[in-house]
Amino acid sequence: MMIENRAQLATTDARDVALACLEAGIDAGHPRRVIHEAIALEGETLHVAGATYDCSAYDEIVVLGGGNAAAHVAVALEDVLGDRIDRGVVVTDDPTETEYVTICEGDHPVPSERGVAGTRRLLEAAGTADERTLVLAAITGGGSALMAAPAGDLSLADLQATTDALLESGADIHEINAVRKHCSALKGGQLARRLAPATVVGILLSDVVGNDLSVIASGPVAPDESTFEDGRSVIDRYDLDVPETVADRLERGRAGAIPETPGPDDPAFERVSNHIVADGMTVLEAAREVAAEHGYDPLMLSARVRGEAREAATTHVAIAEEVLATGVPVSPPAVLLSGGETTVTVTGDGTGGPNQEFVTSAALDLEPGITVAAVDTDGIDGASDAAGGVVDDRTVDTSERARDALAANDVFPYLADRNGLIKTGPTGTNLNDLRVLVVAEPSAADGRTADEASRR
Repeated sequence: MMIENRAQLATTDARDVALACLEAGIDAGHPRRVIHEAIALEGETLHVAGATYDCSAYDEIVVLGGGNAAAHVAVALEDVLGDRIDRGVVVTDDPTETEYVTICEGDHPVPSERGVAGTRRLLEAAGTADERTLVLAAITGGGSALMAAPAGDLSLADLQATTDALLESGADIHEINAVRKHCSALKGGQLARRLAPATVVGILLSDVVGNDLSVIASGPVAPDESTFEDGRSVIDRYDLDVPETVADRLERGRAGAIPETPGPDDPAFERVSNHIVADGMTVLEAAREVAAEHGYDPLMLSARVRGEAREAATTHVAIAEEVLATGVPVSPPAVLLSGGETTVTVTGDGTGGPNQEFVTSAALDLEPGITVAAVDTDGIDGASDAAGGVVDDRTVDTSERARDALAANDVFPYLADRNGLIKTGPTGTNLNDLRVLVVAEPSAADGRTADEASRR
């Protein structure tokens, strides 16, 4: 059990099933599982997701990287390789004990001073690699904020202000990272450039829709096709108020005064290979299995849902209503599942996150017999300490307060009052959002079975 307040939340069978699906999905994406399934050492041969590497060809094996799950990846790699790992540095906000790899703490979703210090140690370690070094690059979601390396004359304050503006703009992760890569000394393939001519094996847990290697943690060891022009266009498109130093850097880069991030033809990538060992589909498949075990017909809607959280909620609820009313596209009892990453255009100054806004919006006109739950699999939704939320038709007594909370981007306290917040703490992984809609049989459309009624 990873949901800390599970007993409080599981007030109906439908809620219990939704929470079980969430827990199964999050657990399936944990590095302790995916690394052992994807990586093995047989004698001197290291197997990584179908590729092989001869460890005897190297003088040292080094683990470098960062992200929400990076420390857990390091632990799993130590389990596989043991003392074959000579050293390493990873930056994370979810530390754990390791034997050979140094864990440096940073912060997410906004970069911090300790993240800068940890990333400085990471870059120093990278600078000592040579052609006889095998680097295992542990790259996971959250790495963009955690591996903070201000480029040129930029400061941490510049990165923080720019990150805040981007996160509140409603921009998608591709747009956000086009800016961040061009404000960093590490992102957009620049870590690979520093590591050359070492052999680099990227071990990636993807939190990006479509698994674009250059966007996962802003692609520190992947070729980057985005440009300074792209970054400047994002600032203009969303009319963002960023520090003058950031705007000036993007302008100078656009004019050719600053070298671009390395692209696909750059020699820095001649000895780099990247392997995605888990992604949003990993989470969905595990949730689907649990739904079936509970006697529900599971339907995976998409692993690529994106856009405004409130709009996505409307579409998801419409499908659930169709299932309840007509049995199309699946007959109840059913569980509808989706992944991806929604966004929120922030206009208020409250507390919440995309998944909390998703469930609050869903709850506005929710019919009896439908339960909705959604979490960010890293356990941190937006800038709150909740992973997400769960709602049913009894969550909203009057819609006015819920609509006011959405208008102020302040759904966290609203859900807290309505027994709707899901809290997990750091989960050890980060594989996008996970949404679960449980649709009861029509005979149970009042949301309660006889057993549930007796418990209330």
